[in-house]
Amino acid sequence: MMTTISDSLRTIDELDVGGRRVLLRADFNVPLRRPQSGGPIEVADDTRIRAALETIAELRGRGARLVLVSHLGRPKGVDPALSMRPVADRLEELTGAPVTLAPAVTGPDVQELTERLAPGDMLMLENIRYEPGETRNDPELVSALADLADVYVNDAFGTAHRAHASTEGITHRLPSAAGRLMEREVRTLEAIVERPDRPLVAILGGAKVSDKIGVVERFLELADVLCIGGAMGFPFLAAQGHTVGSSLCPPDDVESARRALAAAAGSRCRLELPIDLVLAPAELDGAARALDGVDVPDGWSGLDIGPRTGARYGAEIAAAGTVFWNGPMGRFELEQFAAGTRAVAEAVASTPARTVVGGGETVEAMRSFGLADRVTHLSTGGGATLEFLEGRELPGVHALMHTAVGAR
Repeated sequence: MMTTISDSLRTIDELDVGGRRVLLRADFNVPLRRPQSGGPIEVADDTRIRAALETIAELRGRGARLVLVSHLGRPKGVDPALSMRPVADRLEELTGAPVTLAPAVTGPDVQELTERLAPGDMLMLENIRYEPGETRNDPELVSALADLADVYVNDAFGTAHRAHASTEGITHRLPSAAGRLMEREVRTLEAIVERPDRPLVAILGGAKVSDKIGVVERFLELADVLCIGGAMGFPFLAAQGHTVGSSLCPPDDVESARRALAAAAGSRCRLELPIDLVLAPAELDGAARALDGVDVPDGWSGLDIGPRTGARYGAEIAAAGTVFWNGPMGRFELEQFAAGTRAVAEAVASTPARTVVGGGETVEAMRSFGLADRVTHLSTGGGATLEFLEGRELPGVHALMHTAVGAR
């Protein structure tokens, strides 16, 4: 029997954490906001923080001394606007336990704080992206991080497609394992690829075909039905000879779509494209209008799938055994273009199938419609989720496997 990635993954069951300093890599890259009434910056959406709570609670319950590390945004050096302070404050509220924010990522003062931790205590390092060596997987930063802990746990699946100091390099210096969220993400996505309940229906939306061409081609191999929506539908329609008006449709995306259409012609998977649309003037300075068809006139942009397409995709979802959805069907943040995404979201929430929703905007849509708790699994991965489904090796996952570089 073939050994799967999840079978090979080292988990926290294999780590002795009692009384030891555990460097826990979490994905706390959350949106921030400043309250209208003024006051300090705060977390706007704590989904990713909540996703880490299971691992945090288990490690604390086993007597670990937690050193939390994450990135937040993409600062170029130290940027107070992207400090981990709001994250530390929110984690403190969610756990009901103190969370100390370190003054930096590494250094003597941080080292001293880690040594003073008692079992169950939590210390959060400053934004790991403050350190330029993070994205370079710099050995000096890896060494400095290793000095802060005795063991390492990676629970940040959303960063697993990057070989950074805090996701891959550190595993060569400390005994390492996957946290519960990392473990669950791998098992859930692996099941889509290896053993889906059929029919497997994939819904892909968002902006660019070229960003998702790999996963499109992969689902043409794996899925029974692939439904395309959002702006990435227009290159497919253009490749079929339809007019797209001012809709988002880069020439290189048309070539990618043409390649996918050719692959679909010889595939067992049925490729579904929009059959009607919701349009707006190119400058968004007028009322939306429905189009019973897909040929967009000049001066107009398609910003949502139409009701017939939404119903058609909903019927496919209702008949599915497994559903994977990544990417909205339109500009759902604007009410006049939200109906298509809402139709898909409601179908996903209502189907008895196993449902996996991935991607920040897609998860945001499910939450905005009040349907997030009616999904089997909300993936925190984004790009990592798509790369895993494509079949690419994720450095942050590979580094935690028994067969990768030997057990540590």
